[in-house]
Amino acid sequence: MLFAIDAGNTYIVAGGLEAGTVRFTGTLSTDPNKTADEYALLLQNLLRLRGIDSREVEGAIVSCVVPTLTAKLRDAVCQVTGKRPLIVGPGIKTGLNILLDNPGQMGSDLVSVAVAAQGHYTLPVVTVDMGTATILGVLDSAGNYIGGAICPGLPLSLAALARGTSQLPNVELTPPSRVIGRSTVECMQSGMLYGFAAMLDGMLDRFETELGADPTVVFTGEHAELIAGLCKRPDIISDPHLILKGLWLIYEKNAKR
Repeated sequence: MLFAIDAGNTYIVAGGLEAGTVRFTGTLSTDPNKTADEYALLLQNLLRLRGIDSREVEGAIVSCVVPTLTAKLRDAVCQVTGKRPLIVGPGIKTGLNILLDNPGQMGSDLVSVAVAAQGHYTLPVVTVDMGTATILGVLDSAGNYIGGAICPGLPLSLAALARGTSQLPNVELTPPSRVIGRSTVECMQSGMLYGFAAMLDGMLDRFETELGADPTVVFTGEHAELIAGLCKRPDIISDPHLILKGLWLIYEKNAKR
């Protein structure tokens, strides 16, 4: 079994994969102040909670967008599994041709998502990764990563709205029954959810125009299924484990045989 970890700015998703299939997942809060030992305890407890013996782990891989956490997670995985994880970063084989002005600026999470999209879906592909930030990435018909767009994520937007105003509360991200809200809560939910879906519909239309082709659209991340269901495009695919699938493919490209 491969033990794969995706460390984002808000959450850390850990999962076990066998033959490219996700066997289990678990989520931890991202906390740069925690030590490697603390993360080792959390990962060990997560494996126990899922009924996994650490001796089942044959390899490990880590994608981390929080630089101060990378070494801690590497050491924590070593303690729990006895395996030194592969770290997604410079020098790693991905199979991607990245056509950005500065390819080195592309985060390991985006690399992993793009690798999974390239390996599992029909090109061209637009990926929409909904986390702390919502990141759209584009692979053209030849499989080149040509760019994308970045905007605030749903929880970040909601927190900013509540924090920056005097009378607007935090609300649950539950779709109201109508777009035209009749209370403060309904209005906020409509703006957050239907407004977010409308923004993505508009961006996807513009991407399609620039590509000159109808792309496969894949949503992933915490709120992917929710927002995909509110978008007007009928063909959106929701794949919650896309980044873990990408980490599997990257590990397979780099593992010593």
